[in-house]
Formats: sequence, structure tokens, C-alpha cells
Amino acid sequence: MSGILVVIEQRPGKPANAQIARISWEALAAAERLGPPASVTAVVLGANTESAASEVAARAQGEVIRVEHPLLAPYAAEAFIASLHQLIQSEAPTYVVLPHTYQVRDYAPAIAARFGQVLIGDVTAITSAENQPPIFTRQLMQGRLNGNYRPTGSGPCFVSVQAGAFPAVTAPDATQAAISTFTPAIDAAQIRTRPGAPFRAAAQAVDLSAAQIIVSVGRGIRAEENIPIVQELATALGAELAASRPICDSGWLPLDRQVGSSGQTVAPKLYIAAGISGAIQHLVGMKASQCIVAINRDPSAPIFEVADYGIVGDLMEVVPALTEAVKAAKQ
Repeated sequence: MSGILVVIEQRPGKPANAQIARISWEALAAAERLGPPASVTAVVLGANTESAASEVAARAQGEVIRVEHPLLAPYAAEAFIASLHQLIQSEAPTYVVLPHTYQVRDYAPAIAARFGQVLIGDVTAITSAENQPPIFTRQLMQGRLNGNYRPTGSGPCFVSVQAGAFPAVTAPDATQAAISTFTPAIDAAQIRTRPGAPFRAAAQAVDLSAAQIIVSVGRGIRAEENIPIVQELATALGAELAASRPICDSGWLPLDRQVGSSGQTVAPKLYIAAGISGAIQHLVGMKASQCIVAINRDPSAPIFEVADYGIVGDLMEVVPALTEAVKAAKQ
């Protein structure tokens, strides 16, 4: 076996220029760590995949395969399982990389089982050593422990990657990747389930995972009426406002603004944590951010262990000063 397959997930109902889920670009980046980027083949499944395949081909450095069949839209687990099973048998890859989404969690374990393999799910890091299989790291007990897994055996290795764990791949300075089509042999009798509406954690949910800058507030804000202090900084930076769980549990901000193990997982270019102590449940959701700035009165707060820059002080004083500095810099 040789080569790497990465499954690209689409976002239903999105326009052509934004139909690929962000985590798919992160999965593509993870796949490119397993071998030369040219050896990575991106797989797009659906009934009308021309536009999506072209979008992927603009970023991929290897081949793009359109797995095309009328029964692949809308999503149905049996159709995806049958189609990917046939494709993997045909391509015989060493690795199959997937984004760790609700949809992937529905069908990927069944595909792995068909090949007598397990799915190494929710991977946060990949470590390679010369002449050794890579080591895949995933978090256990809500991030309190890390587990390392090295694949053995001759079958394909199935891996799903956690949102925010790998920087999304960008378009290379090259021409578009080659696109080919694979037509699976499936029929309507194989499809016994019909999906409902796509899962959403909350109505009108804010997609914090797409934000480049996030200002997040914790219990250090003290009272709901002080939230505008942090909102003003977020507005000045052009950032999304987020929060730790206690703020959302208190109803001071909507649940769709929560970052952490029971909220959204984010990896912005800049994450400002204002008055957040850094409980493990929160760190799990944001520690993959490229730059973390922590503001907290407690110099021993856990948030400082993951911060790139730490400010020991009262956010009620620090945040307004930062806001004024940002406004002055923009003039």
C-alpha cells in the first residue's frame, strides 16, 4: 500500500465559494504531515461535486478524486460507507484521514471495521520519526491526559483530526491539482436510513471556529453589566466575543459563545482570555490558538501555562487600556 487519502466534508447549503467545511482544510494539512503533499489524494463525495472538487484542487498538491453518485446527496451513512469502502479497496492507501465531525463519527467507524481496523479519533498531533510509523496523539479525560497511538498491521490506518489542532492548508503556488472521477456501485436498496436536519448546538449559532480573532471573557468580569467592557475591545479589534462556561451558564452571554469541551473548539490567530482562570475544560477548546494573550489577577492561574503573553492585572483596568491603545493605533 502507498499513499494517503483525506476525505473532504462539504457544508450543505453553502455557496460554491464557501462550501468546504473549514475543518476539511485542517484535515488536509494533517494528511500532508504523513508524507509528501503530492502523495495526498483529496476525496470529495456527493451528487454534484464539480464545484467543490475545483475548490479543493486549488489548495491540494496531490490528486483530487470526485466520488460521484446521485445517492450520495443528501448524506446517508450506508451510501458513504459503501462508496468509501470501494474507493479504499481500489486505491489501497496507507492512511485515511478524516475531519472529526458529527458526520464522520457516524460512518467512519463502520468503514474501519470493514477493513478490520480501528478509528483513531479526535487526533490533536502527529509525530513522525525516521523509518518508524507516525505517532498519533489524542486527548483523554477532557484533556487531562494525552494518549499516543502507533499503528501496526498491514491494513489502512484510519484517523480523524480534531478541529483547531492543525493550521488549515492554504493554496500552494502551483497550478490546480488533477481531478478524476470514481463512480461507486451502490443502489437505493442499500440505503435504509434517512438523515434529519444537520445538528446545530444552538439556534443561530455563531461559528467561532471561523474567527481569526477572539476576545473571551471569564468570571473575572464579576457582573453581567461589565460585559460591554470586553465587547468594546472585541469591536475595536474586529473580533468575535466568546466566553468560558460560567459566563454562559449564568446567561450573561448565549451558549453559542462558549469555548471549551462543552462548547466550541477554536484556533484563531489571536485569542485574548480576559479574566479566565484556565480550567482544563476551557483549555481543551482554545489551546491550539496561534497566539494566546491571558489577562488575570492571579499569577498562578493555569491559563498562563498555555499563554504566549501574560498580563497579571485586573481586567477591569487592563481591558479598557488595551481598547484605547487599539483605537489609537488605528487612527
